[in-house]
Amino acid sequence: MLIAKMISIGSLRSATPLTSTSRVPNSMLSVEQTLPAPTRQPPGTSGMGPMADGLLKGERQMQFSARYSAAVAYAVRAHEGQVRKGTPYPYVAHPIAVSALVIEHGGTEDQAIAGLLHDVLEDCGEHHATEIEAQFGPAVIAIVRGMTDGLPDASGAKPPWKARKEAYIAHLAEAPDAVALVAAADKTHNAGAISTDHAAMGEAVFDKFTASRAETVWYYRSLARVLAERLGPDHRLVARLGREIAIWG
Repeated sequence: MLIAKMISIGSLRSATPLTSTSRVPNSMLSVEQTLPAPTRQPPGTSGMGPMADGLLKGERQMQFSARYSAAVAYAVRAHEGQVRKGTPYPYVAHPIAVSALVIEHGGTEDQAIAGLLHDVLEDCGEHHATEIEAQFGPAVIAIVRGMTDGLPDASGAKPPWKARKEAYIAHLAEAPDAVALVAAADKTHNAGAISTDHAAMGEAVFDKFTASRAETVWYYRSLARVLAERLGPDHRLVARLGREIAIWG
């Protein structure tokens, strides 16, 4: 696998531990939206962006610097002890999967690193921001901040779920292009996880969330609509997100 080739397990375990603090509830909203209909890509294009088109044509080969390996290690340490909601799986499996989707859909190294670190501020604390910027640069921390829909206060509490999600949807409509691709990867992986659990648990999957089933569907449909506007309805991540939502929405 890509990650396994880039960094050894031993190097992850030997890294200096970081502090992991609060977790963020997975929650959602409500309203009726229509998912974009997938369209065919123009001949000679991938639907994944110009970088991916170049890769498929053999025009370039993506190379990673030591920054990427360091970001994998940082994500593992930051999310240590956290698990995916309602599962026994280490939480870091999610940001690694998000980063892989970013890479597979033409993202830059900065975007791939941001995919690895996109939940660190939200789930582990704002105090990581300075270190992320120092190690990985201003472009990465800007994307990570653009992916964050609310930070806990000193008591660990966050603003009400509906207000946060409405604000995030509005923000995503105006966020820089670099954020939109990472957001699409994040939401597509989350939607796919719901699909997998829905196949095993049925409607009981929604009991894991703070929000209701209707609110969850609203939120993801809203995200799909905004991402279709940002990336184009023919973008493969947008189409995949739509297919995942259709399974349980």
